[in-house]
Amino acid sequence: MKELFKKGQVVLFQGDSITDCGRDREDSTSLSEGYPGVVAGLYNTLFPDNGVFFINKGISGNRTKDLLERYDRDFKAVNPDFLSILIGINDTWRGYDSNDPTSTEEFEDNYRTLLEKIKADLPDCKIMLIEPYVLNSLPDRASWRKDLDPKIQVTRKLAKEYADYYLPLDGIFAKAEVERYTCKQIAGDGVHPNAIGHSIIAEEYLKALERV
Repeated sequence: MKELFKKGQVVLFQGDSITDCGRDREDSTSLSEGYPGVVAGLYNTLFPDNGVFFINKGISGNRTKDLLERYDRDFKAVNPDFLSILIGINDTWRGYDSNDPTSTEEFEDNYRTLLEKIKADLPDCKIMLIEPYVLNSLPDRASWRKDLDPKIQVTRKLAKEYADYYLPLDGIFAKAEVERYTCKQIAGDGVHPNAIGHSIIAEEYLKALERV
């Protein structure tokens, strides 16, 4: 594996509970035991003197509108050299458990506005978009597809316009479920990965960066 980041660069992980994964929000160095911690741990093991600053700003429950609301504090102020964003499942989920839906149009408007701000304020920042997903670990999860699939397509469209890297995570997990694991082995509730799920994300995250 080649060294992917320059010494002293800042790598920012952004998203919802999948990224947050129980990190200590009072500790700026806390990355969680989820994929951000796995990515940083692997990278630091391979390149122990890399001097890269890995920062996790994921917040459980967040939707696209929440990322937009905390843009100044948790994006712009961090001033990352590399940024990954995994968002979208709560834009779907809240429509089913709280009668608080986010339309596909609103999802796209929020996400596009966020990306426009990043491009304007952080023009040298490299961006990875990670698509949202759901696994059929529970009986009702398949019904979410009607709402989530259009949002996945929006994420892919925005990635073509704004991103330097794209992680097709819904497809990656589908492949893993067909070839190696059950849905419950990847994410018991279809959304929150266990150790296997987080290791898949981390592996694919690093592989994506090596393609360029």
